[in-house]
Amino acid sequence: MGKKTLKSLSSLPLAIGELLVIAGFSALGTVIEQNKSFAWYVENYPTENKSLGFIDFPLILDLGLDHIYTTWYFLGLLGLLGASLTACTVTRQWPVWKVSAKWKFLDRRATLLAMEEAESVPRARLSDFSDLLADRGYQVFIKGKKMYAFKGLIGRLAPIGVHAALLFTLGGAAYSGLGGLSGSVMVPDGSSFEIASGLTRGSLLSSMPGIAKSSVQVNDFTIDYLPNGQVSQFYSDLSVVDPNGKEMSRKTISVNVPLRAGGVTMYQTDWALSSMQVTVAKPGADGETETENTYVLPMASLEGKGGFQGRIWGTFLPLSFDDDQRRGISLVARDFQSVAIYDSKGAFAGVRRPESKKPIVVDGIKLMLGDVKGSTGLELKTDPGVPLVYAGFAGLMVTSFLSLLSHSQIWAIQEETAIVVGGKTNRAKEEFRTELDEVLNSVPEYVD
Repeated sequence: MGKKTLKSLSSLPLAIGELLVIAGFSALGTVIEQNKSFAWYVENYPTENKSLGFIDFPLILDLGLDHIYTTWYFLGLLGLLGASLTACTVTRQWPVWKVSAKWKFLDRRATLLAMEEAESVPRARLSDFSDLLADRGYQVFIKGKKMYAFKGLIGRLAPIGVHAALLFTLGGAAYSGLGGLSGSVMVPDGSSFEIASGLTRGSLLSSMPGIAKSSVQVNDFTIDYLPNGQVSQFYSDLSVVDPNGKEMSRKTISVNVPLRAGGVTMYQTDWALSSMQVTVAKPGADGETETENTYVLPMASLEGKGGFQGRIWGTFLPLSFDDDQRRGISLVARDFQSVAIYDSKGAFAGVRRPESKKPIVVDGIKLMLGDVKGSTGLELKTDPGVPLVYAGFAGLMVTSFLSLLSHSQIWAIQEETAIVVGGKTNRAKEEFRTELDEVLNSVPEYVD
């Protein structure tokens, strides 16, 4: 029963099928954003407008597609593939290696002449033939009138190394899924957050890193724009500060340029507008003297609300902070470059650039826009299995190359005035035939 199970698991079609299914789920995990909030999936995958015609938030949440890499079925697939690799190694690769590593001298002429490549060379000496093989990198062994030579034995061992490297990679991926933590935060410019607050356990095996009690300070957040006004790149100047207030590290990150500290990697993934400074000037009691008040108004996303499309934020300035606060001025912006202003009736009043100091009168009130603050969107992640994955990939590259090497074996016996040669190889048979012919043609001929 055990041998039958191992044989079934070592099936190549089964292993290929497992790889294809894993690749499919991995692709799905790339298309569907992972580890977002329930509200995020409800907003981005509504049942009324299904993505690709069938993907909506109930499907995603019911099947665990919001955390594919830690679901039981994905980890089960990794385990099944690991079992297939192990079974193939035990039932196929290891026996082949043991047979290849064991060798013996052959002394029967008929056995040698029955091999893939065989020839009888008259008036030749075994010692000359063995020296020529040694010059070509063969390991040569001689016992009396018998000789055995081989090279490329590592090519027989390398497939076992390939399987071991794949197991390392699979183990690292599973370890990252079960033992890793991840999360995302949106942090206003100038504020900070505790690292632990941005990390969520992937499973019960996950543990907080030692740096979890430290905080991250957002020193500055800036955006570069293309000539057409579109966002080119955004940057966050971050400092990691320990619980005693000492700065441990500092780096300006951007998309694809993360900050790594204490086993936690922080990626730049998003941005938003967080607040807007507005100065309000009102006529004084004498009708001439102006009184100025500066307010910092929080901004909220309006995307998908009230007919707004795309990334857009807005805030509201009440006309009176004492009485009816439902009437006021609306300020809307898509980025840090300009702000659209609407009066209390919803009519467009004008556009101003932040910090331009150029006033605009709306509903009898003079406004001046100040600084617009942004928030940086960071994704935090711990990947304890990354060293295993990197080691697996490195081993895979080396062993894959070594597995291409041919394992060539040559036997020969010395007869009275001739040598009988037989040889075989597991691949590159034409090259082996050519090499053996060249060696045999180079063997000195002795004349009586």
